[in-house]
Amino acid sequence: MVLELIISESLDGFSADIPSIKGCETWSSNVEDALDKSVDLMCYYLNLKNKKEIKIDKARIEKGRIIYKLIFDK
Repeated sequence: MVLELIISESLDGFSADIPSIKGCETWSSNVEDALDKSVDLMCYYLNLKNKKEIKIDKARIEKGRIIYKLIFDK
């Protein structure tokens, strides 16, 4: 399974969103924490046991947003 994660910079930090999972969004003061919190939240929503099996691929940067691909077996 491949899901898209979008991290956007705001005035006070970074917001992260996985659009294909309703409500799977978070905020942090830095990109790394926003990414980590998003993966944790995705694991919770999808009932994934081992987040170490998720491959995180930085796909592209566009208009102040960083787009990641989260790749895992479900």
